[in-house]
Amino acid sequence: MAIPASISNYLKSAGVSYDVIEHPLAYTAQEEAAVAHVPGSEWAKAVVCIADGAPVLAVLPAHYQLDVKLLREALNARAVRLARETEIEPLYADCELGAMPPLGPLYGQRVLVDRSLTSCPTVVFNAGSHRDAIRMPYRDFAALVKPAVATIAAPPTLH
Repeated sequence: MAIPASISNYLKSAGVSYDVIEHPLAYTAQEEAAVAHVPGSEWAKAVVCIADGAPVLAVLPAHYQLDVKLLREALNARAVRLARETEIEPLYADCELGAMPPLGPLYGQRVLVDRSLTSCPTVVFNAGSHRDAIRMPYRDFAALVKPAVATIAAPPTLH
């Protein structure tokens, strides 16, 4: 599957610079980062959440785990939970399930980025399929998406 036209048109109309990375089939953010030869700290995975009944995109490094409590506090929401697949599919009908990009404005959604991503010169993220990714300067991503920034995730703890 190629990049959906809605995504490429959105990026082109915004005039941001980006590269498309084709990679072997992978399904998790950490696998995608590995097969695309991108550090997990630069792979911006999008986690769809429901905050007070509305979809919100939490964006964090591939190897980080979302802290729903921190996300709820950052959003000043009463209730936040992970979205179910049945809720995700219709929101990103042009994307393969689980391969949605963190382009909230394209889908009419708020975006909250984990603070750790803001120090990356570039970010890479799903481009609508499990074989394509987009790489762009973080500053261009931030200008395009206008995310709120907060600490909403942490790297996995070692036991």
